[in-house]
Amino acid sequence: QVQLVESGGGLVQPGGSLRLSCATSVNIFDINQMGWYRQAPGKERELVATITRANNINYGNSVKGRFTISKDNAKNTVFLQMNSLKPEDTGIYYCNARSALYESASNGGTFWGQGTQVTVSS
Repeated sequence: QVQLVESGGGLVQPGGSLRLSCATSVNIFDINQMGWYRQAPGKERELVATITRANNINYGNSVKGRFTISKDNAKNTVFLQMNSLKPEDTGIYYCNARSALYESASNGGTFWGQGTQVTVSS
């Protein structure tokens, strides 16, 4: 099993910054892709950013140019630096991992953190 623990959420004013962290319970090299998704009230969960083991990165259209995903392999941790935050960035941010090594019939190789709340408001 892969466990993910997020931290770094909170309340910030529009235009401010936050940095989210997601620590894995396994060696990050055993994970094919990690990423962040978010869910606003009444809306579906959407892609924020993903990063593969080979460091290929993908961003959702709404965050391009403002958010940066990165990872520290030595700490088995993925980060999401969020700048120029807008009220529409408000939501619960979930860390996601996909691992073929840890795939089973019950998890399909996909794992989620518990989520961290980000609120952008003045």
